[in-house]
Amino acid sequence: MTFQIKAVTIYGKKPGQMRTVPFQLGALNIVTGDSRRGKSALLTIIDYCLASSDYPVKAGKVRTYVSTYAITLVKAGEQLFVARQAPKDNAKTSTTMCVLTQAPGSPPPALEDLRFTTPEDTAKAYLSDFCGIDNTVRVPAVGKNTLIAPSIRHALFFCFQAQNEVANPDVLFHSQGEEWRPNTIRGVVPYFLGAVDPEQALLHNKLRNLRRDLADNEAKLAVSADRTPASGQAQALLTEAVEVGLLPPQTGTQTAEDVLQLLRRLRNELAHGGALRPHEPGGNDPLATLHARRADLRRDFALARARIADLKGALAENDEFSDQAIEQRARLTSLGLLRQDAEAGDLDHCPVCDSTIPSANDTIASLTRDLALLDGDLGVIRNDTPAIRRLIANQEDRLQELRSELARNQEQVQELTTGLRTTQQEPDDLRRAAIVQGRISLYVDTIAQQAAAPRVLDRRNELRDQIAGLEEQLSGSTQDERLASFLSLINQDIREKARRLDLDFAASPIRLDLNRLTVIADTTDGPVQLKDMGSAENHLGYHVSTLLSLHEWFTRHQSPVPRILVLDQPSQVYFPAEPTGEEVLQTNDRTHLLNTYEAIHRTLQQLAGKMQVIVMEHADLDDPAFSQHVVERWRYGNDSGLVPSTWMEPDTPES
Repeated sequence: MTFQIKAVTIYGKKPGQMRTVPFQLGALNIVTGDSRRGKSALLTIIDYCLASSDYPVKAGKVRTYVSTYAITLVKAGEQLFVARQAPKDNAKTSTTMCVLTQAPGSPPPALEDLRFTTPEDTAKAYLSDFCGIDNTVRVPAVGKNTLIAPSIRHALFFCFQAQNEVANPDVLFHSQGEEWRPNTIRGVVPYFLGAVDPEQALLHNKLRNLRRDLADNEAKLAVSADRTPASGQAQALLTEAVEVGLLPPQTGTQTAEDVLQLLRRLRNELAHGGALRPHEPGGNDPLATLHARRADLRRDFALARARIADLKGALAENDEFSDQAIEQRARLTSLGLLRQDAEAGDLDHCPVCDSTIPSANDTIASLTRDLALLDGDLGVIRNDTPAIRRLIANQEDRLQELRSELARNQEQVQELTTGLRTTQQEPDDLRRAAIVQGRISLYVDTIAQQAAAPRVLDRRNELRDQIAGLEEQLSGSTQDERLASFLSLINQDIREKARRLDLDFAASPIRLDLNRLTVIADTTDGPVQLKDMGSAENHLGYHVSTLLSLHEWFTRHQSPVPRILVLDQPSQVYFPAEPTGEEVLQTNDRTHLLNTYEAIHRTLQQLAGKMQVIVMEHADLDDPAFSQHVVERWRYGNDSGLVPSTWMEPDTPES
């Protein structure tokens, strides 16, 4: 079960200033008025109070004189009051909200009774739950390798039509014109239409995670295999070291560990100027010094990479814990009605009926303690996370410095080797000894890195078996077929409404194309998209027909979409830029506009009070199809608007 809007409330910047605009549930509500009276602000206020990430209220009188916005949401037996302050101190938005559970029929509280302590994300989660959205469902994002958790913000794509959207030929859904929104809309439509089985969605997510884990495991195993020395390499290096005179001839049989110890000892002696280089008395060999420096740099490089991996692992664990803790905190915070005053001694009273409950004290104390523990854990995580990120950044800087030093070292080695070869100062056997020395150093360093790195567990067979099992389990998934079937039924409703509105192309099959996010008419001359249909009347008509048909589907199939449709000035297609009222409407335009309202009213009658439509209009027609649904008239003539004129009067100085 989801909600409708009972009222919009605004609070002024002066004490006692409060204004409420009530709406009828399950009915058409028209707010008519002149320009700049605050009509369009109603949509942005509702949007803002439903956990918008920005501040959509436009600059003007509303921003100037309003300090706090609020809406009252209702559904069967429940009422929710949501308030949000205007941004302060040049902030882009307000990050905390007030969410109160009220008894049905309760009026909006006074401003001084509001407490803005609920974080925006927590409020969004609570509103999503109040809307009926399943918080366990994840749907794949279109065009990105991520998952989407449907929320109240996604449901609003189908509930709002702003003034620049209601008759726009290029966009069909709310905020479709913003970056990344089209793919998000495509991703969540199947869920809100009911084509996504929650159990199958969980299995699809699990399959996606298993495939990712398999790819990660294969990549780690490949890296580990690249670092693993070839069989017999140690013995071959020992033989070469003896041949070039780096080691004396070895007698007896050496084990693999014996060979490795000999090579390590040789590498250390040569790195520190050992006496096995007769051509450089005193062990002052520049080439050996460069190789020793390179070995140290490689070791430091490996350690830095290992530290970064550990820190990123810790950061991921923090993020995962934080997500779970925030969800749990949202559930505890949603019990905000448990707000008895301990000092007043009313902890043993029920917050609803005020009856005495002896066990209430322990229950409330337990919930409060759990919430405090979660807040403490979240505080620790928030403090640790920036420090971990700084450590990662420092290690990555160190890694870059080591790369640069390794590059310089390599250039020096190449330059020195080239010079020695050019001048022929080094006999062939010594050049070969230097090469063998470098290979031994590389081998010993590789062995050290492999020993220091965590062992990679080969889980490929296990993961492949799990993937095969899930693929077989999901082989009978019918989500695409269900979606196509649902759209076919919705398309029939869109076409029927288009015919009643006498729109162009209504005689042809009409379909909602979710790939293009538009309406298409399939004519004998080929498909015609909404943007290619002439006349703003067609654009308005197909917008209204599509959204009404979708809401009929949402309502009849209990989809978790708010049972509201907010339209901002649909009559604009018949008015000039600065309309003044009914007198500018020609007879034909008036008839078409009334047909639009009759279509809305017809849908509301069919849904028997389960859906609500709010329209902001310039027009004020005297026909019952329009006039009987007007709830507010904001005209300059009656000095009425969203913001009362008394709020704009300057303070009278005291005599």
